[in-house]
Amino acid sequence: MSVSVAAATLLDAPLPDSGMNRALLDVEDLLKLVLVLVLVWLVLRVIGEAFDIFFGLLGFLPDLLGLVVVVLIVLWLLDRI
Repeated sequence: MSVSVAAATLLDAPLPDSGMNRALLDVEDLLKLVLVLVLVWLVLRVIGEAFDIFFGLLGFLPDLLGLVVVVLIVLWLLDRI
C-alpha cells in the first residue's frame, strides 16, 4: 500500500462519535470567548500594576515615619514644640 492510498483511506474514515457535535460553536462565539479571556487577562495585569504602584509608594512609609520621629525629637529638644 502506498503512502497516498493510506492517507486517502485515513481521510475517508469516519470519525468516532463522541456524543458531541463540535460544530455547535460558531467561529464568532470562539472569537468572543478569546476576546473575553484576553480582556480578563489585561484587567488583571492593570490591577496588578496598580497594586504594585500603591505598595511601592507605601514602601518608603517607614523611612518617612522615622524622619518625622527624628524631627519631632529635635524640635522637642530645641523647645520648639
